Amino acid sequence: MITTIALPRQLRVGPSASRRLGDVLRSLQRRRALVVTDAYLRDSGVVDKVVGSLGPGIEAAVFADTVPDPTDVCVEAAAAVLRDGDFDCVVGLGGGSPMDTAKAASILAASGGRMRDYRAPAQTDNASLPIVAIPTTAGSGSECTRFTIITDTETNDKMLCAGLAFLPTAALVDYELTLSMPPRLSADTGIDALTHAIEAYVSRRANPFADALALIAMRSIFHHVRRVYEAPDDRKARAAMMLAATQAGIAFSNSSVALVHGMSRPLGAHFYLAHGLSNAMLLPAVTDFSIDGAPDRYATCARALGVASEHDPDATACLGLVDALAALNDALDVPTPASCGIDRERWDELTPLMAKQALASGSPANNPRMPSAEQIEQLYTGVFDR
Repeated sequence: MITTIALPRQLRVGPSASRRLGDVLRSLQRRRALVVTDAYLRDSGVVDKVVGSLGPGIEAAVFADTVPDPTDVCVEAAAAVLRDGDFDCVVGLGGGSPMDTAKAASILAASGGRMRDYRAPAQTDNASLPIVAIPTTAGSGSECTRFTIITDTETNDKMLCAGLAFLPTAALVDYELTLSMPPRLSADTGIDALTHAIEAYVSRRANPFADALALIAMRSIFHHVRRVYEAPDDRKARAAMMLAATQAGIAFSNSSVALVHGMSRPLGAHFYLAHGLSNAMLLPAVTDFSIDGAPDRYATCARALGVASEHDPDATACLGLVDALAALNDALDVPTPASCGIDRERWDELTPLMAKQALASGSPANNPRMPSAEQIEQLYTGVFDR
């Protein structure tokens, strides 16, 4: 079996890597960039620092109107600026939302249509404007993936869009941009990255290339995420988390995510829960459900996290993994949907639709244990107030 691997053309990792944007654009022979970001990063001065480092011969304009859980309306607005401004590249600066917006806007600007035209199972491999991604959170991995998630505002459905056209040409991974992340965001994005690593490893589409990165990433994330939550200015822990989040992103981009992600997207669309937080709420229960499909793989995850030894039987290791993930949620104060103030009646009312949307996303088909709609509904019910 041949595995196809896709990576950014350039990947620069380390402190102050974001200040090398000008060098990267010159190497790509680009002279006019649209920086897609959010209002917080613009107003906090992060954008000025990055743009101010471009050097002579490169111009940049800023689109700072991205929104959490990017929508097709926001993407279309960014694409219109791209088309009308004679830009020759796009820079996604921020967390997953600005980067996903930048990736999607580059496709619409180059190829036209609406975002729903690019929804999976469509594969969009045609050339778009070069994309440079600069993450400011250690979580989404969007800087090195061939995916983007965009909400269709007419159907309130989160669309998975996939293909080589969404893969950034270059990524600048600078952990110093994460030093100001608040604890809640550090925890949620950290578990998002942990979920990427675990799902990439247990996925039906797992492969040796992705496996190696997934195991390294999950081990590092598990051992550092508590530290960045408790001590946000710990530079060593921040550096480890940033690198591991990128490694996990590469892993799932070249493997896949599975049931956790399939179920988390409807939570964001209907209840406006942050993506990483949705994953955290689901990860222990979905892992427990899925273990029977690949007990050897989940046992290896437990050993990589250090919660089981090589001498433990797989069944024991798997139990240890579920317990460790639940304990991690407790340590990071991950709330339940109920404690977030979500109405139980509304949750129950939407559960059948969310199960249908989860299955339609395609991600559950990669899960070691393929769920039915009824089983997904039971999982949603079980995590509401766990």
